[in-house]
Amino acid sequence: MNKKIRVLYIDDEDNNLNSFKASLRKDFHIITAIDAEDGLKVAEKEELHVVIADQRMPGLTGVEFFEKLMKINPDPIRILLTGYSDIASVIDAINKGEVYRFIDKPWNLEQIKNAIKNASDIYFTKKELQDKNERLKKVYSEMNQFVYSLSHELRGPLMSISGVSKLAKMETNDENILEYFEMIDSATLRLDDFIYKMLDFYRSTKIDTKASEVSFQEIIDEQLDSYREKLGFDEVNIEIKVDQQEKFFSDDSKLRVIINNLFSNAYKFQKLEGVQKSIKLEITVKDKSAIILIEDNGIGIDEKFHTEVFNLFHRATQRNVGSGLGLYMVKESVIQMGGEINLVSKLDHGTKFTIVLPSLKK
Repeated sequence: MNKKIRVLYIDDEDNNLNSFKASLRKDFHIITAIDAEDGLKVAEKEELHVVIADQRMPGLTGVEFFEKLMKINPDPIRILLTGYSDIASVIDAINKGEVYRFIDKPWNLEQIKNAIKNASDIYFTKKELQDKNERLKKVYSEMNQFVYSLSHELRGPLMSISGVSKLAKMETNDENILEYFEMIDSATLRLDDFIYKMLDFYRSTKIDTKASEVSFQEIIDEQLDSYREKLGFDEVNIEIKVDQQEKFFSDDSKLRVIINNLFSNAYKFQKLEGVQKSIKLEITVKDKSAIILIEDNGIGIDEKFHTEVFNLFHRATQRNVGSGLGLYMVKESVIQMGGEINLVSKLDHGTKFTIVLPSLKK
């Protein structure tokens, strides 16, 4: 530590003040005050690391002084000197003044040195944590702005590329040229999907849970409209059932992350041929809980991967259609909302996810 520890000592006896300063001035930067009122004036102006006050003083007692100090300058670590046994004062000091420790008078030089050093360690540790918290808040705020700005700036050009491609396809019948535009459309679609994944990842892992009243039917309808526009469901039999007879409070963004990723996985990991593709989605709200079930008859997940599929960037199949983020985001969202997730799947026999979420408002 480059600078000396700054200590304010308050006592109504000049001899005590002089003795304290003379004994400790080589080790610490000592500031003294003859009474509590004088000490409060010093605390308003000076940077202080440790404040030591005698309990028995005319006017304000040591405990009363610390109580007022908490309102003016709560950062310094507080030490109370007591020259008599008074349990009530000790309790008051703990409850009102948040005193770090007590030292009996007459004080021992080594004892008070150690007390000041230990108190200053606490002060600087707290200060460092406060500074880090402030930096984290700033980074968190800037990251929010960056993520949403990045999404907007990326999706705008993508939508322009997609629109131009669609117009260009209307101007030609050349199969080779049309194939090139299909490749462009496929690439823009994948990039757009990845941007959504990044936003979902941020919502599910970095943003605090916020409860609001939700309508599962509205969420499902919006999600399905989005998927029909992007993917189409001509080859898949989709069965949807929503039974919500009571109000339910949850985080709308995290719910969409869960349903979006599970439903898209059920679609992406269908068998390529041989069976009628199907996806079943059921949501039941009852007794302040929501049960979300998504089941498909797709390629399934090998049992040896069941505990790993929720890990970041893990893929349980070689089919190159996933980012390895989806199930990780699902589980993170479920955990943050105090829920549970259960996986039942067998290779080549489909997959079923069951999620139970509590209402976030009792």
